[in-house]
Amino acid sequence: MSEGFSPAISVKDLTKSFGDKVVVKKLSLQVEQGEIFGFLGPNGSGKTTFIRMLCGLLRPDSGSGICLGYNIVSESAKIKPNIGYMSQKFSLYEDLSVRENLNFMGRMYGIPRQRLAVAEIMEHMGLSRFAEQLAGTLSGGWKQRLALASCLLHKPKLLLLDEPTAGVDPKARRDFWDDVYSMAALGITALISTHYMDEAERCHRLAYLSYGNLLAVGTADEVTASSGLATWSISGKKMHELSAQIKALPGVELVIPFGNTLHVCGHDELLLSQSLHAMKNSEYRLEKIATGLEEVFISLMQDQGDS
Repeated sequence: MSEGFSPAISVKDLTKSFGDKVVVKKLSLQVEQGEIFGFLGPNGSGKTTFIRMLCGLLRPDSGSGICLGYNIVSESAKIKPNIGYMSQKFSLYEDLSVRENLNFMGRMYGIPRQRLAVAEIMEHMGLSRFAEQLAGTLSGGWKQRLALASCLLHKPKLLLLDEPTAGVDPKARRDFWDDVYSMAALGITALISTHYMDEAERCHRLAYLSYGNLLAVGTADEVTASSGLATWSISGKKMHELSAQIKALPGVELVIPFGNTLHVCGHDELLLSQSLHAMKNSEYRLEKIATGLEEVFISLMQDQGDS
């Protein structure tokens, strides 16, 4: 394998089934080195299955893929030492201390000068003051930092992070993203599955997967622009009563409540505008706004579910 390979991930027509259910359908995707790539989709959409195929934990039924310059089927043993995988659920030993968990991971990876490596990663991740504390007694945010530290201990080239911020507070999420950006600045690639739209917007590029199908890929701006959705905001009193009325209007495809505001979307911008302006009165404020990722992904999921 030559140095300076690009991209970090390249897969073509990757397919995986469990019994009669096709979980990933002919997925083709490319992720560049040093890129933070967001992977979105509802539960059961195939995100975790795709990640596990990349790191050799699952074998695809068909298709091909290269990860870090290696074939994901025939050279998966060469990929594994170069990736850091963080699962949805905290998977370290809760009855071991922070230091003991990292020492164990160091032995698993065969890291030379293990004590020094563990001390350095604890210092880097702010874990030194918890070194002798049992992992099970840490808060959700610090458990997350410990899990990420264990992923980084062996200096991987690729991070595969499966819903890493689920269940942690906003500050811990922000700290996590600061760490991810720091890793990307060093050339480490990150593939991150998430349900949070604000996190998706932090990614360099993102993809949306639903029922095994890749429905959208690009930057946040590219994904929203390519959706073709027009969005209007309606604010006022008793929005819950107005919602049902609006849903019945011509051109309205989606109505999403945001507090005392409704976001109303449709692909036929002219028809949607005419319908909304026809019902406008002094009780409501009507304003055209930019379509957001949440509107796009709800629309995609709705369309896919109806198909």
